[in-house]
Amino acid sequence: MIELDRLLKKIVAYSPDANISLISKAYHFTEEAHCNQMRKEGKPYFDHPFSVASILADMHMDCKTIVAGFLHDTVEDTDTTVNDISDIFGEDVAFMVKSLTKLQSMEFKTREEAQAENFRRMFIAMAEDVRVVLIKFADRLHNMRTLAFMPDAKQKTIAAETLDIYAPLANRLGMGWLKSEFEDLGFKYLHPELYEDLYKKLEAKKELREAFIKSLAATIEDKAEQHTIPARVSGRVKNLYGIFQKMQAQRISFEEVNDVLGLRIVTLTKAQCYMILGLIHSLWVPVPGRFKDYVAMPKSNMYQSLHTTVLGPNGERVEFQIRTEEMHLVAEKGIAAHWLYKEKEKERERKIDEKDSTYMDWLKNMVHLQRDSDDAREFLEMFKGEVLSDVVFVFTPAGDIKELQVGSTTVDFAYAIHTQVGNKCSGARVNGRIVPLKYQLQNGDTVEILTSPSHTPSRDWLTFVVTHKAKNRIRHWIKTEQMKQGVVLGSNLLESAFTKSGIKVSTLKSKKMQEVAESFNLKTVDELFYSIGFGKIIPKQVINRISPETKEETPFIPKIHKPSGKQGGGIHITGIDNLLYATAKCCYPVPGDKIIGFITKGKGVTIHRQECHNFQRLSLDEARLVTLTWNSETTSTTTARIYVETIDKPGILASLSNVISTFNINLSHLEAKTAQDKHAHFIFTLEVSDKTQLTNLTNKILSSDGVIKVSR
Repeated sequence: MIELDRLLKKIVAYSPDANISLISKAYHFTEEAHCNQMRKEGKPYFDHPFSVASILADMHMDCKTIVAGFLHDTVEDTDTTVNDISDIFGEDVAFMVKSLTKLQSMEFKTREEAQAENFRRMFIAMAEDVRVVLIKFADRLHNMRTLAFMPDAKQKTIAAETLDIYAPLANRLGMGWLKSEFEDLGFKYLHPELYEDLYKKLEAKKELREAFIKSLAATIEDKAEQHTIPARVSGRVKNLYGIFQKMQAQRISFEEVNDVLGLRIVTLTKAQCYMILGLIHSLWVPVPGRFKDYVAMPKSNMYQSLHTTVLGPNGERVEFQIRTEEMHLVAEKGIAAHWLYKEKEKERERKIDEKDSTYMDWLKNMVHLQRDSDDAREFLEMFKGEVLSDVVFVFTPAGDIKELQVGSTTVDFAYAIHTQVGNKCSGARVNGRIVPLKYQLQNGDTVEILTSPSHTPSRDWLTFVVTHKAKNRIRHWIKTEQMKQGVVLGSNLLESAFTKSGIKVSTLKSKKMQEVAESFNLKTVDELFYSIGFGKIIPKQVINRISPETKEETPFIPKIHKPSGKQGGGIHITGIDNLLYATAKCCYPVPGDKIIGFITKGKGVTIHRQECHNFQRLSLDEARLVTLTWNSETTSTTTARIYVETIDKPGILASLSNVISTFNINLSHLEAKTAQDKHAHFIFTLEVSDKTQLTNLTNKILSSDGVIKVSR
């Protein structure tokens, strides 16, 4: 009971009106639930939930969070149910405990898959109640502090997970002290020899370092006092993992790391922060390029400080961080610093300030991203990229700051503003001038996005955007459009098949179609149409399920009707949109060619010329063939390829290029080689309007001096 009394005194010290009886009840309930369980280190299991609750009290968390900290393992490891917790401790506590209860590993093929899904589920819960992650942080911290009692392999697995996930997440939520402890503990167990070596080197000069810091602190405090500026100075040493990272990144030894030491100065106001900066620069020479103003331009985790590095009294580099008391609280506690409570009808209510809102916006954005991810592992990798990448700061025309991943383009910026801004983005101005969409943003750029109601995302954007939000939104738009067009194509294919087989077209809208869809394990008729459109199911399979006796008298090649609604850009072919087809690279069809479509599984329709040498092979699978016609409204150019054989003589290539230029045809690619028979062989890849233009060109080339043969 002594440990409980100490915990209660700690809580009452920062929250005099805390519900002590609820915490006491949770203490005794948890102690009873885990009474026959032991930890690896030989202590009663109850020591773990008690330690988690104590860490949460050190964070100055509310009573319900501390209660959930006590109970977080009861559902997973004892006979306690979520309903039991809800009845005894309330719905809020039950929600947090349920969110922290792991999914059973047997549901997944690998441990990595289970880890990723648990992480994703935790993120979803965090967006609803951020206290979930604070309990998880406390749970992980105590497990890391007692990791020495686990087998070596388990130590390394947990340590790597802590470095990869928990430390970056703690940093992103502004909890600097926790991030540092996670990093050092992870480093200790992942690289024990390196950790021990660095630890001993730091300890060897501990006394000299402390004396040096004390001398610098005294100098600054005296100078600040002369100018009547309040200043609380403390020294710090870069955490071991931070030193290790610097050694790795710069490929240097410990002795060459020149900014191990740092001093932190805490004052009262922003103005005083800048005054102290001036005092420091008057005492020591600042190192060029090492000043950063995170006061005027806070980090995305709401961290604020002035950073400067100077050459100290003996020429060594020393970093200073200057901040107000409020900034210091946010820098150390992050999201946990903003849990303020007030009495209202004997219930605690959370007050969210501007900084809380920023954290929550980020959490909600991550939840939106996970919804767009195909699986949990993809989301986990996306999260790592989100929190570990370097950033640039850019401005909106209104002067608002946006933080983006280094390498971000104007399209990334557009999607950072809003999904619809990204989807309708048609251009961009940076610092007042028009730039390409793939322009990479630089620190300080002012970006204005130009939009058009008729504009839609392009697949090409995926080749240059870097943020996960932009990639996911573009892929989502393409997938949605493909789904719509797949439904239209599949419906048209089936309608043609029904007509040929003597089945009423009205069957397409009958209840029978839902039964057919379910017979293929599909939920809706649209899913059935989509599967037909993308070749996963052929019309004959559907006909057999509707009317098993139906027999086709002649080979069936369906004719596609032009669907209603807007068509996409690029080449238009009656019946399908450009998102649903690809022209075959073996024959490069152009408007005017007689063409045939082949439904490729999962990829829509591939278009071939009917005289293509591959057509004979494809025609063996009759049910996948689609007759197609070129849309007469097509105005864009199409890629074509011609093969030219000539006598190898000087000026022949220039002569051929001149012929092509007279037709105003764009030459996009050229391959050339000579043979032993002194013949030259050229492959021209061209952008042409139709077959007529291409035929005129090939005839002109064939009549040119030195040309032996022209073919497609």
